Amino acid sequence: MSASTETGREPGRARVDRWRTSAEVLDEVRRTPGITRVELARRLGLSSASVTETVTRLRETGWLCEHRAPVQGRGRPTTSLDAAPGGPRVVAVDVRHEDWRVGLAGLDGEVTGVVAARHDRDPAGVTAGLCRAVAEIGAGHRVVAVGLAAPAPGSDDGLVHATELAWDAVDLGSVTRCLGPEPVPLRVGNDATLAGVAEARTGAAAGARTAVFLTVEVGLGGTLLLDGRPHLGAHGAAGEYGHLPFGDPARRCACGASGCWGPEVDGRALARLLGDTVPADPRSYAEAVLGRCAAGDGAVVAAVSAAAAGLARGVAGVVHVHDPDVVVLGGLARGLRAAPGFDEAYLRGLMAFRRDRPVPVLDAVHGDDGALHGAAALALDHATSPEGLAAINPG
Repeated sequence: MSASTETGREPGRARVDRWRTSAEVLDEVRRTPGITRVELARRLGLSSASVTETVTRLRETGWLCEHRAPVQGRGRPTTSLDAAPGGPRVVAVDVRHEDWRVGLAGLDGEVTGVVAARHDRDPAGVTAGLCRAVAEIGAGHRVVAVGLAAPAPGSDDGLVHATELAWDAVDLGSVTRCLGPEPVPLRVGNDATLAGVAEARTGAAAGARTAVFLTVEVGLGGTLLLDGRPHLGAHGAAGEYGHLPFGDPARRCACGASGCWGPEVDGRALARLLGDTVPADPRSYAEAVLGRCAAGDGAVVAAVSAAAAGLARGVAGVVHVHDPDVVVLGGLARGLRAAPGFDEAYLRGLMAFRRDRPVPVLDAVHGDDGALHGAAALALDHATSPEGLAAINPG
């Protein structure tokens, strides 16, 4: 979530400072749609005059609209604030192991108009397809930022190094150049991290001070969320839970290490347990296996239960390390959680003092859309920051 790409000159400090109150107002409106001017002033400690000046500025720049609020008791009438219809937009991009998706979002963060396509992991083909989709979905809108989720770490120049896709260094920064001649900021984040952000903002981890998000796709990823913000580590590479040494020490992982957790719980693990060859598309394979498990296929139930137990024991270990309020599972991990054996393995893996009140393990609310929602949030975080507002509003 820490990687970013921008072109053009950075706005000066004085101009950035002029947008700080506006950024705080937009943050409150994103957090509480329909907030009244009176409540906004109370939360931010602003005078009525300051609120009026800031709201007027944000209406003129297209971010906000106002409606008369219901009168409650004595006092002057007030108005409520919401995202303006037709206001600035961000493009959200989610590159996955077998396909990609692109959508559009406004200040409310709701992703709409999603288009999708499968890919063959060819970097040139993926980039070309994304450029066409971004240009198409952004046409006719004032796009102020692009957020991109990828199954790998990203760098400050938009390069994505995706081990599971066999990508060494693929430049996805070019997708923003399809929007027109004006530079558009790009924010790149790991897909698991961004899915965790979505759950912390509006999902199963909303309100939790400390939460862990884990997802199984091809391998396992996740993030530690502190007050809704992901812990990124010293170099932006935290959250590689799939490479904890919870697996078979004799098994070499594609990352170069041995004994990684991820290969013990994904589609490749299920194929090994069932005696099948390594699937070309591990995620699709795992989805089919989980469907057969739900239908009661005995051999499949045993294999899924074994993988589920491996996931559950690792979740217990993560609970011991982070002491979270909640653990949220996304992707294929939701199906594994529903398998026989998960709950028992989780409880057996916990230290005795935790078993009476085990940390709850919940399914992700956003499901397979988590990374896309997180990419939209990442782009909006930038666009509505003081720096972002100063850059897109030269006045």
